[in-house]
This record gives sequence, C-alpha cells and structure tokens, in this order.
Amino acid sequence: MTEPTPSSSPAPSAPAARTSILVVNGPNLNLLGTREPEKYGTATLGDIERLCAGAADAHGLECDFVQSNHEGALVDAIHEARHSAIGIVINAGAYTHTSVAIRDAISAVTLPAVEVHITNVHAREPFRHHSYLSDVCRAVIAGAGTLGYRFAIEYLAELTRERVL
Repeated sequence: MTEPTPSSSPAPSAPAARTSILVVNGPNLNLLGTREPEKYGTATLGDIERLCAGAADAHGLECDFVQSNHEGALVDAIHEARHSAIGIVINAGAYTHTSVAIRDAISAVTLPAVEVHITNVHAREPFRHHSYLSDVCRAVIAGAGTLGYRFAIEYLAELTRERVL
C-alpha cells in the first residue's frame, strides 16, 4: 500500500469574506437635488452615496453603487451582487410599482435586501401604495428622507454581525 503524496498545487484558499453592500437606485434618482425638491429634498445622489459609504465604513463595510434608468441594468447589478455583497439596499423608484423582473432578481440572489423610499409612498398617489418588492425584502423604510439609506445600511450590518456571532 502506498502512501498518498502531497499535491504540488497550493491548498484552495477560503472564499474572500464579503464586505460590500450593493446600493441600487432606479429611474430618475440621478436627478435628486433638482427633481421636485419639495418632495425629495435637495440632497443629490452623490450626497446619498457619501452618506451610505460613511455608514458602511462605520461597520467595516463598503458600498457598491448602481443607478440606472434601465430595468435590465438594475437586474444585472443585482445578479452580480450574489458573488460579492452581504446585502442590497434598493430604491427602485417607479420600478417598485411595476417590475416583476427586479422582484424576481432580488428573490433569486437570496441576499437580504432593504427597500428604501425617500418619501412616504403610502401618503402619495394610490398607484404608489403597491410594491412588487416588499414581500421579498427583509425590511422596508419609507418616508425617512435620505436617512432611510443609512438606516438600511445599519440594519444590514447588524444582520451580518448577528450571523457571525
């Protein structure tokens, strides 16, 4: 009986720890700061990205950002997140109320997701009261202004901490 010889190839390394949160912004959110400031405030998308990055950094995490006015680009970004992210923060804008494709993408990647709306969609037009995303998201934050993004990051960071403990 011969002894097995050690392999000359290096031992497989452990998968890299996931340390990012994908922050998804849908149609028209690129116009924040100038679009209906009486509803959405004067913060720009860049301001929101800095807010998210700071909140993530406080927990040793990073953010990856995507904004698109095109549904398929958002679906593609969500699919890619399954390889690197611990969770998703999503403000799908109008796609919240229309997109089964984005809903299915969130469901398919099995990452915890938080739906965010700057305004209180339930105090607005009736068509905004229904979300295709809410039932596949772990939490929904609406009406907290841009702070909703920070709350979502903190929630995902806490979920990650609980999974580690």
